[in-house]
Amino acid sequence: MESSYIITFIGDDRPGLVEQLSTVIEENRGNWLESQLSQLGGKFAGLVLVSIPDGGAAQLESALKALSVSGLSVRVTPTGSGQTIRSARKITLTIIGPDRLGIVREISQALASHQVNVVEMDSQVTSAPMSAEMLFQARIDAEIPLDTQLDDLSDMLDEIANHMTLDISLEST
Repeated sequence: MESSYIITFIGDDRPGLVEQLSTVIEENRGNWLESQLSQLGGKFAGLVLVSIPDGGAAQLESALKALSVSGLSVRVTPTGSGQTIRSARKITLTIIGPDRLGIVREISQALASHQVNVVEMDSQVTSAPMSAEMLFQARIDAEIPLDTQLDDLSDMLDEIANHMTLDISLEST
């Protein structure tokens, strides 16, 4: 039998970091299933879903933690059953506007109040092409319960957009 684990890591960005991780995973008979890796603020961070034969987690975790001598911080967490929304619609939000404090908090509060489950979120702050104004951009893929009124969520997001001078697009997929 096999068990699944999520490996979270962060370290100084440098060539060979992914190779280091993948070598340790393979040496411990782990299978790299999925990952999300990203360079952020001079660091390289990621989440990796692996499966390994039962009983191999402690050895894998020990081998990964040994990478700390190279400046890599690693954690191994067993996957769980997790709470999932039984019947849900997929939605996608795209957000763009002047960067300011509170954008993610305001939007995440609106989503939580409508029982929306964020599945994936990517965001960045970039310089606008003509004005050099700092722009916040985000894409959020989420699941909303079938019995939740999409119009109510849309109205709440419109209020946030108007208040914070944002363009928020909501699509049901």
